[in-house]
Amino acid sequence: QVQLVESGGEMVQPGGSLRLTCVASGIIFRISTTGWYRQSPGKLRELVAEITSGYRTNYADSVKGRFTISRDNAKNTVYLQMNSLKPEDTAVYYCKYGATNWGKGTLVTVSS
Repeated sequence: QVQLVESGGEMVQPGGSLRLTCVASGIIFRISTTGWYRQSPGKLRELVAEITSGYRTNYADSVKGRFTISRDNAKNTVYLQMNSLKPEDTAVYYCKYGATNWGKGTLVTVSS
């Protein structure tokens, strides 16, 4: 059974940094794309960043230059380093693996 567990979400001031972590189990982690999505109240869930099995990355325009996605296949883990955070980054951040596997999310709040 696939399980994705996110952590690292918390409240931070504008301009601050956070690192989100997602640990996967029940899968051969290295063979598929994994990534981060986010959803804020009243909005659709949107892609933040993804990384393929070959380490190619893709970012939403709104986070390019501020966020960095990485993966450690030996630890079945994907990370999202978030710098220069803005209030509009406030959302629940979800880890995704492959086409259909989702974590339960971790809340990031950017506020002064």
